[in-house]
Amino acid sequence: MNTSKEKHQEIINKTIIFVQETLANAEGGHDRWHIYRVWKTAKHIAKTEHVDMVIVELWALLHDIADSKFYDGNEDIGPQKARKHLESFQIEENIIIQVENIIKHISFKGGNHKQNFTSPELDVVQDADRLDALGAIGIARTFNYGGHKGRAIYNPNNKPNLNMTKEEYKTNDEPTLNHFYEKLLLLKDRMNTTTGKKMAEHRHNYMEKYLEEFYKEWEGER
Repeated sequence: MNTSKEKHQEIINKTIIFVQETLANAEGGHDRWHIYRVWKTAKHIAKTEHVDMVIVELWALLHDIADSKFYDGNEDIGPQKARKHLESFQIEENIIIQVENIIKHISFKGGNHKQNFTSPELDVVQDADRLDALGAIGIARTFNYGGHKGRAIYNPNNKPNLNMTKEEYKTNDEPTLNHFYEKLLLLKDRMNTTTGKKMAEHRHNYMEKYLEEFYKEWEGER
């Protein structure tokens, strides 16, 4: 995307305000601060990748502008909101289409789902988004969303389903701890970039230690 440094910063600054206003009342795990962390992490990862930084920043800021899980599974609202926002800057159509593509393809959609779109910029932003589902932040987000949905914390009799289809994953309402096995612990091996893989390794190990502690406390052993 060919923009001057000043124009680039103007678009980013106005997009940040747009995100803050749009997600002012969002669920805590998918709010403006989730976007902030993904944006910061994406910029960090991008330092070691050959990417268009304007596209990376726009994708990071707009990737969850209307998460389908809060819109009855409608996956069209996010791309539509992003398009309307970007059109106000008279950004080239091909850039808008790329932003729409990342919103459609960035999310984890179950263990059996295969992604059919890729780009260096998507690799960076997808890693940043997945890193926010790992480690201490990932644990906090997972239980926050589970509480938001009224889910049980854990049920030893309810085992994780590792072979869900996309539709099963979208409608899954199992205990929150199952989500660690159905998504979070799978992400380390799905990272795209070298930096993302290193960061995921650390956060993955932290979650495994957390789960070890959780089960011992559950059984009253610690």
